[in-house]
Amino acid sequence: MTTVLPDRATVLVRRPGVRELHPVGAHRRRRALELSLAVAVPLLLVLLWQLAASRAWIDDRVYPAPSTILADGWDRAAAGELWPDVWATLRRVLAGYAVGTATGYLLGLLMGSLPLVRAALEPLLDALYVVPKLALLPVFLNMFGLGEGPQVALVAATVFFFVWISTMSAVIAVPAGHRDAGRVFGASPWQMFRHVLLPASLPSVLVGARIAAGVAVLVIVASEQIAAADGLGHLIFDSRALFQNDVMFVGIVCVAVLGVLFSELVRIAGRMLTPWAPRDRGRGQS
Repeated sequence: MTTVLPDRATVLVRRPGVRELHPVGAHRRRRALELSLAVAVPLLLVLLWQLAASRAWIDDRVYPAPSTILADGWDRAAAGELWPDVWATLRRVLAGYAVGTATGYLLGLLMGSLPLVRAALEPLLDALYVVPKLALLPVFLNMFGLGEGPQVALVAATVFFFVWISTMSAVIAVPAGHRDAGRVFGASPWQMFRHVLLPASLPSVLVGARIAAGVAVLVIVASEQIAAADGLGHLIFDSRALFQNDVMFVGIVCVAVLGVLFSELVRIAGRMLTPWAPRDRGRGQS
């Protein structure tokens, strides 16, 4: 609303909008809209895929209809044929993720806190970081032989670099004023870590851990296609070789669901560990 006074001065008066007058209702409507979009877009794509397969716009022998994939997946799950592969992949991902996260966080914290250690190790780790991790699979096969060892080691190596980089960068980025305040109060090294470095760096560290969760699933599936006798990656590759495309897509859907659930679990854990950090995806914001 604009009011023109006799002396030609302009006064701008801003009236509160709906979001300011009714913040709770506006937030709920925004969340409902976000949820509707999150559900509607994938559902629309699935419906288009189903229509294309039923109308023979695509070859359903190569791209089976979603209904066919769902029915086949249900039958395999009911018969107990799907769960061993799901468990094999999940077991390797969890073991490798735990090892990679722990080692990456500890080394990132050490290198972020001690410049001399960072100067000594960073060039070597930077060189290893750019090496495609699947290229290390033959090395791990030579080290651990056939079995779970190479798969877990490959996931751990992949996760390690994501967590290491995010941790080291987060610790370096802690403002000098925070550190100075800790020293003024006579904080011990443990107190400096517990009350200064950890709260300030943890949100960025958890972002790296969440990215690593999704990448871990991608790596293990690729690894299982090359050197494994079970797992979802083996299921996808083996069914494609046998021209069982419906089974192949069942495996792909399981991988997608597993990756989303794992990444979401890490995100929820991050929100619980860092309640002071801003929420991602615009959640909690009107």
